[in-house]
Amino acid sequence: MPKSEHGAPRPTLGACLRLMRLHRPIGILLLLWPVLWALWIAADGLPSLSVLVVFVLGTVLMRSAGCVINDYADRDFDGHVRRTRERPLATGELSPRFALQLFAALVLAAGLLVLTQNALTIALAFVALPLAAIYPFMKRHTYLPQVWLGAAFAWAVPMSFAAQTGSVPPLAWLMLSAVVLWVLIYDTEYAMVDREDDLRIGIKSTAILFADADRLVIALLQVLMLIDLVLIGEQARLGLWFQLSLVVVAGMFAWQQALIRERAPPACFAAFLHNNWVGAVIFAGIAADYALR
Repeated sequence: MPKSEHGAPRPTLGACLRLMRLHRPIGILLLLWPVLWALWIAADGLPSLSVLVVFVLGTVLMRSAGCVINDYADRDFDGHVRRTRERPLATGELSPRFALQLFAALVLAAGLLVLTQNALTIALAFVALPLAAIYPFMKRHTYLPQVWLGAAFAWAVPMSFAAQTGSVPPLAWLMLSAVVLWVLIYDTEYAMVDREDDLRIGIKSTAILFADADRLVIALLQVLMLIDLVLIGEQARLGLWFQLSLVVVAGMFAWQQALIRERAPPACFAAFLHNNWVGAVIFAGIAADYALR
């Protein structure tokens, strides 16, 4: 691979895109759906175009930054996991120093976007950064890193309400709890893919913590999320279209249970990916409810 004059690997565009995981947009979508839920509900329909653009771009930047710092934290572990051993830091294609520089640049770009918003949104952003930066290191110290990831992803909800309305009502915190539950669902399914490798190298996760109760716990989380969404619909005065979307989501959760029944890694990964459609169906229910009133 090409080297710089200091002997470090010379960054290539392809390696940078893979480090930011832009070739796999599922993470962007899973982070974006709750943002869209929150913006539509906060605006009682179509949100401000400027706020929408800022939050979509910010989602891409912060998810990319999260992937970079995650791979930096896991650079000594990824080479021992089948799913991650070809990542640019694990192979030496990019240097750890470059990864930190790229992380800083992405966070700076996201910060500049936030500065276009009101003071409350800017203040909330100071919580978002440590949530995103610390998460990758939590899997060394707790079996519940997915809870921290849930908080990091869900923090976009109060920020969205703040940007659209200038306040963070109780409904925003109820939505935050629904997103935390959702992240626990799909990231436990994701962790089930790597469970054997994680046990071998000492990485902690909810999949390891739940062990043989993993499917039952995921089912309970799915029920709790649906209850949370029903309460959100009542508080936001959402009607038939949203209610129908929740019926569809209940069926989708049942399908995920069928997928993870044997705990086969490819099927667990498929269940994880399936959550993109869960997010899309919920958004479709919200958007249709406001559009067809």
